Amino acid sequence: MNDIATTAGGSLAIRPDQTNWTPDQAAVLQQSGIDNQVAPAELSAFLHLCQRTRLDPFSRQIYLIGRWNGQQQRKVYTPQTSIDGYRVIAHRAAAEAGHALGYEDTLWCDPSGKWRDVWLSDQPPAAAKVTVIRNGMRFSAVARYSEYVQTKKGGEPSGLWVKMPATMTAKCAEALALRMAFPHDLAGVYTAEEMAQADNPAAEERHLRKVEPGQGDPWATPQTAVRGRDYLHEAREAVDAEAVRRLWREAQADGAVPEYLEQIAAVGREWAAAAAPAGPAPYPMSDAVAAEGRMDSTADEVVDAEVLSPEDDYAAAVAELRAVADAVGLEDFETGTEQALGMPLSDAPADAIRALATQIRPAA
Repeated sequence: MNDIATTAGGSLAIRPDQTNWTPDQAAVLQQSGIDNQVAPAELSAFLHLCQRTRLDPFSRQIYLIGRWNGQQQRKVYTPQTSIDGYRVIAHRAAAEAGHALGYEDTLWCDPSGKWRDVWLSDQPPAAAKVTVIRNGMRFSAVARYSEYVQTKKGGEPSGLWVKMPATMTAKCAEALALRMAFPHDLAGVYTAEEMAQADNPAAEERHLRKVEPGQGDPWATPQTAVRGRDYLHEAREAVDAEAVRRLWREAQADGAVPEYLEQIAAVGREWAAAAAPAGPAPYPMSDAVAAEGRMDSTADEVVDAEVLSPEDDYAAAVAELRAVADAVGLEDFETGTEQALGMPLSDAPADAIRALATQIRPAA
């Protein structure tokens, strides 16, 4: 059953019932670049992920990569694999379930919005689209080049994104589509192609900061810019909460999705909290929150409201996930969600719960 046990062999073999890294395993992991800044929870989650995906860290099938996080003032470790590792997991999961697995032709989009089934231009595509077919069900995903490209300090592409931008963008789209098709098997691990942008200058503040219950997750957001303007980045560079408030309204006027607006609002609340240590000041929230009755708004103005508590936000996320799980006929809710999230539901942040609900919703 456990492929990684036969791959690593001997004292490095990972057992299915193992709950902690053995001294031998920990020594090898440390030699691979995992230093003492790694948190115990990150190591435990990595072990669980290796067991669930059956990928072997000692054969370099899966990695725990540390990147400096300015807010936490330490390295934050994120598991990642290659797109080949994703394919191995997907094909194995499909075979074990007796499901057929296939792909439709990869498509690339040019800057005008026209889709092509082959990319011949020397310029990078605007986006790529991959559709995975699992047991007759289609799971399509689009990856925008601008969201995933790895860059140098000056903003120029770097690494393989210079030589093969169309291929790298397509790999990111394939990873997204495979994760939609196999949420239980691929949740919690990202491909190296997707994570390349996390090494961009100052990227750790945008993509790898610690996510607490009730906070927006920059990695999970489906939108990073509106009409070519990165409002979220501008908000983080703003000088005070009022400036962020103006950006929030401009982004709303430009048609930003609720999740994106909520992340801008979160930045504003951080500014407000810094200016008023006794408690966060009111701040306008997104249309998604307004729809749940947590604020009053009109078409002509945004009315401030109290910040949604982490407990209420978590409860709303769980309720959304339960509704989607009921719609797809998930029988064992607790076990199924724990496997998909890579952690107990009670420990998962609200945005991770919402991301899982989004992943399984197409099957409803």
